[in-house]
Amino acid sequence: LAMVNVPEFDLNDPYELPEGTPETVSGEEAQNILNGVWRNGCINDTYEPGSTFKTVTAAAGLEAGVVHTSDTFHCPGYIIVEDRKIRCHKVGGHGSENFIQGTMNSCNPVFVTVGMRLGSDQYYEYFKKFGLLDKTGIDLPGEAATIMHQKENIGMVELATISFGQSFQITPIQLMTTVSSFVNGGRRVTPHFAVRAAEQSGRTVKEFTYPVREGIVSSETSETMKMLLEQVVENGGGKNAIVEGYRIGGKTATSQTLPRGSGKYISSFLGFAPADDPQVMAVAIINNPQGTYYGGQIAAPVVRQLFENILPYLDIEGTQDAAGGQSGE
Repeated sequence: LAMVNVPEFDLNDPYELPEGTPETVSGEEAQNILNGVWRNGCINDTYEPGSTFKTVTAAAGLEAGVVHTSDTFHCPGYIIVEDRKIRCHKVGGHGSENFIQGTMNSCNPVFVTVGMRLGSDQYYEYFKKFGLLDKTGIDLPGEAATIMHQKENIGMVELATISFGQSFQITPIQLMTTVSSFVNGGRRVTPHFAVRAAEQSGRTVKEFTYPVREGIVSSETSETMKMLLEQVVENGGGKNAIVEGYRIGGKTATSQTLPRGSGKYISSFLGFAPADDPQVMAVAIINNPQGTYYGGQIAAPVVRQLFENILPYLDIEGTQDAAGGQSGE
């Protein structure tokens, strides 16, 4: 497990303000800046995950049997839910598409439809089963809890927006912990840093163990999720995460921050590798990017660069049929 927050600070000089801070800031402003720098956004802060959360809707829909990869949908560029027109990111719509293509296209109407098929009661039960209403239990202080509607307050519009990752908030570590269980065969592993306590001589005093929940999703659903998310990278919006010689899976996200219409976004990409036997997962989240703000364009390359270094370092072999057609050896 590794985490990075930007801007960083020097542990040997934690009160040094980040480079570029105006010299005219007041003492109170300086302290607020430092408080922000010292926060571990990976576990201390929540955010609206946006389209990376479509993985949850997909997993729930597949588990419940309300959607299959061959199901066909029609996207005219929007979907009407009660009195609301919920738009797709593609203004003209994606037209006819199956569920695999809908996932590759990150099509809002497709995932709203899946959410509607589940219904609020069943969706909420999967939300709970997947562990999203609990903290991950990571062995670091200050983990924030999920901010979610009360079950009785989830109407059709709320259900629709939840289905594509808006109107609630989770932590990045919660997102990764949950999605990892979808692609590792259904095991929800407690994220942790500590492995053992040792004396100066190296003798182990205590080994730490952490809870693992089995059966989050079936093996069939897990295999389907791996296939869907690999298609996102190979043929969908996640192409910038391709690492030559390796099979990569992932999901992009570009979500508006509150208040809506402010012109500010959160861009992200969650990826895992190898797609057929996941051993490494990473998520990159960029707050309020300047200029280009699509997750597939600016966050996916960050994860690609991580994988280009991590996979060889861990001696994880590539495959002949991966992108680029070359072995990663």
